[in-house]
Amino acid sequence: MVTSSVEGSSVSVRNVSQHFLSPEQVQFCALDTVSLSAKAGEFISFVGPSGCGKSTLLRLIAGLASPSSGEVLVGDEKISGPSAERGLVFQDPNLFPWLSVRQNIQSGLIARGVLASKKHEVDEFIQLVGLESFANAYPHHLSGGMAQRVALARALINHPKVLLLDEPLGALDAFTRMRMQDEVLRIWQGRGTTMLLVTHDIDEAIYMSDSIVLMSPRPGRIERIIPVNIPRPRDRASPEFLRLRGEILELLHFAGH
Repeated sequence: MVTSSVEGSSVSVRNVSQHFLSPEQVQFCALDTVSLSAKAGEFISFVGPSGCGKSTLLRLIAGLASPSSGEVLVGDEKISGPSAERGLVFQDPNLFPWLSVRQNIQSGLIARGVLASKKHEVDEFIQLVGLESFANAYPHHLSGGMAQRVALARALINHPKVLLLDEPLGALDAFTRMRMQDEVLRIWQGRGTTMLLVTHDIDEAIYMSDSIVLMSPRPGRIERIIPVNIPRPRDRASPEFLRLRGEILELLHFAGH
């Protein structure tokens, strides 16, 4: 098991707006004055229609783009660019096809120039995601769920304080998706990393999150933040789960989603 006692950092988004130019050189607003806070170690999901700025917000937190106005902070530090302390996992695992599972996981350590001092952790993270038997396999040998586990391990081996998940389970079949939800929760509970998840799946958001952020159609605004006060592990068929699911569906319907 990984022995590092990594803990998450808080995230603060303060009055953030983001504008882009369309191919026709028309300016449009993707995010409009968005503010929110995530506590250290919290698990937050973002739900809303396509194009509402969910992924844009994750990219701003990752430091892959700068907001048109406002600021984003991790802890007390204003984000000014990418950092290994903020991991990002996409819907597509984006594995290097010519590298084995082990080589993919350690690729971030190589990029940071710390493989020599951190190489002992590679086996620990392979074990963490349950891929010991596939350490020397290549991506074309892996199922979709296995490939996503490699992507998670590759992000986690950098010991991020914040892990950003952009629909990482969206391409999986229903049964694999549920198993991977439990896998992500196990890692989150064991490591205390702050996790921010973009998803279109309301059940997934309820099952995994401490709170759910509902976003409006473009320009993206936060319409409501809903706490999920259901004890873990959660039963998807419990009255509390189904009641909250109905409440969110009704809110999204009346919001025109």
